[in-house]
Amino acid sequence: MRYKKSEISSAQIVQAAIRVLARQGYARTSLMDIAREAGMSKGAVHYHFPTKESLIQVVLETACDAVAKRTLDAWKSGGNPFEAIHSSLLELWRVRTEKNDEASVIADLLAQSQYDDVLRPKLAAYYRYAAAQVEEAIMPTLTEVGLRPRVPAAVLPRILLGLLDGLVMQIFVEPEVLSESDVVSAIEIIAQSMFEMAPPS
Repeated sequence: MRYKKSEISSAQIVQAAIRVLARQGYARTSLMDIAREAGMSKGAVHYHFPTKESLIQVVLETACDAVAKRTLDAWKSGGNPFEAIHSSLLELWRVRTEKNDEASVIADLLAQSQYDDVLRPKLAAYYRYAAAQVEEAIMPTLTEVGLRPRVPAAVLPRILLGLLDGLVMQIFVEPEVLSESDVVSAIEIIAQSMFEMAPPS
């Protein structure tokens, strides 16, 4: 029971941290802020997470998992590979533009990482994880329908994520400049140009 209670307390702290970080940002959030949000003492938070950095590691993993689950669920909902790609792109865009807590935390930490050497490796791991997720979900399906990439397969998800993250920053500062349908259509066209039909075997 003690172990289960400890796990529950850790999860409460992580969820409280996500809420506070989404509201205030990394630079303006202290462990005391998170403790208040979780309804715990600062000592209780320290018991589970000795430093802010150790908590941020788990927060980032939790936020990434939430975003990844939405994307994979969208991918699985597509009837064929092209519908699946469309659904996934739409979800990748929506999860960024809805400004839910998890996506807001990831965006804030990405911005903060250019000033913080401790955060940088954690965000690099996020991009590796996201790129691997896209590559593992999409590439086998496209190969099955006879498509092959014109550029290295490992580069494709990086380009896709770079396009999405770059465009969403423009939406944050100028919300009306791009519509959801325009963005998804444009990225689909760009993605299609990076594939070609494999020659018959």
